[in-house]
Amino acid sequence: MAEEKDKIVDEEWKRHVEEEKEREAEEEATSVGGGPDAVPEASFILFISSLATQVLMALGEIENPMTRKREKNLAQAKFTIDTLGVIEEKTRGNLTPEEQRYLEGVLYDLKMSFVNSSS
Repeated sequence: MAEEKDKIVDEEWKRHVEEEKEREAEEEATSVGGGPDAVPEASFILFISSLATQVLMALGEIENPMTRKREKNLAQAKFTIDTLGVIEEKTRGNLTPEEQRYLEGVLYDLKMSFVNSSS
């Protein structure tokens, strides 16, 4: 049962990431300034995605674009995961169902990645 829930959350997150990529491609054409340095329109999901990316960098799962290295900083990863937890708590009841599912799914996946990275 828990494995099935994990799979559903994981699939939902993957689907959402794909949708976000498509939206970003569409927004690039209408973004401030246009071109490669364009800034996408701010959204809650984009904000959560940026924090999730920071966690993945801190876990060493993705390359730090500044250093071009995979660096592990578990304290930073934990801090950012905890920050996402605070955001979840403080925004409860104020998010769209889509935003709530996305935040819950990302937070769950990041916590599991942290546990795996810590062992």
